[in-house]
Amino acid sequence: MVKTADIVARLKSADWLRRPETQLLWALLGGESGRTRAVGGIVRDTLLDRPRGRTDIDFATELPPHEVTLRAERAGVAVHPTGIEHGTVTLRLGALVAEVTTLREDVETDGRRAVVKFGTDWSRDAGRRDFTLNALYADMDGELFDPLGGLDDCIVGRIRFIGDPAQRIAEDRLRVYRFFRFSASHGGEKFDPEGLDACREAAGRLGAVSAERIGAEIKRMLALPRVAVTLRAMVDAGILHLSQESVRLLHSYERRARRPDVAARLALIIAETGSRQLKSMWRLSNDDVAVAEAILTVARLLSAYELNEAAYRHPAALADGIEVAAVLADWTDAGRLAVTEQLQSLNVPRFPLGGDDLVRLGMRPGKALGVELDRLEQLWIESGFALDRDALLAKVERPETLR
Repeated sequence: MVKTADIVARLKSADWLRRPETQLLWALLGGESGRTRAVGGIVRDTLLDRPRGRTDIDFATELPPHEVTLRAERAGVAVHPTGIEHGTVTLRLGALVAEVTTLREDVETDGRRAVVKFGTDWSRDAGRRDFTLNALYADMDGELFDPLGGLDDCIVGRIRFIGDPAQRIAEDRLRVYRFFRFSASHGGEKFDPEGLDACREAAGRLGAVSAERIGAEIKRMLALPRVAVTLRAMVDAGILHLSQESVRLLHSYERRARRPDVAARLALIIAETGSRQLKSMWRLSNDDVAVAEAILTVARLLSAYELNEAAYRHPAALADGIEVAAVLADWTDAGRLAVTEQLQSLNVPRFPLGGDDLVRLGMRPGKALGVELDRLEQLWIESGFALDRDALLAKVERPETLR
């Protein structure tokens, strides 16, 4: 069993902490005198020895935003006032991106946005954060500052609101979704009872949270290896509005899939909900929806054993389509393997005809030509790509038959 001292020691040897760019920013912001510390995810995940997809760093500082800006500009560091009203400026030094936020406490909040005041009290800054494992700080030498006892929660995977859960949620109702996301990513899909009760109580008061913010949280959840138990808990609590069939499909997919994927999970939800409703509910991008719809289309083609069409029309979606089809059609592992092997053995050539070929036969460019070309392409697919150019030209419906 790893000792707590060994866990804390990980901070001192962390690659991100020893990078010259990180140390330069720390020195720039008074790190030597303890005026600036790293905080949040990068500290938490370093302690847990978890890889991070993000390489940026969050800093908390006693310096007011204008002084952070002035110091950075004098040193030639790029400055972006990304959240200046809340005391946040973003610094860029080479490849390093750092969000620097002045210590603060909430003065007034309506559940969506807060009025804050700046200060120099580290414990008060910690007290306004969401969960204890996110209120962990490290100085430029890798010394841990843990004002709320979050290290123990971090180590055992307990997602615990700081102070009164209802109050933390009232300050920002998005924290309901963050509670479930962190319970899935860092809590083993186990839920702190007090936090879960507070989320249930808040379920009817989440309308003020924007669909964009909710969608961003949901997408991060759907990217996790294991999230089906969490999604079911959210549905049972009245926070997530998915059908029981969607939840069942998602759970089945998670058990079967080798590497669960966001787009494939969205495809399964769309199968029950429809893309229009889902896009509106979570403000998904057109690209997100298009990729999910392609996977669902492939899955339905494969379920109907129309392998040639799936392979020809949506080659990029085949891998995820197989996983989704296995769930929708309830294939056995042997059945999925058989379909995979058949697809791998397919040689999909280019369609041998173009519009010019039909023009040379007397068809005029336009809608009718496009329809005929599509018909011939479908015949070619259904033949297993066996019909060659001459055979397809022999099947062209002459212009006089199309009038």
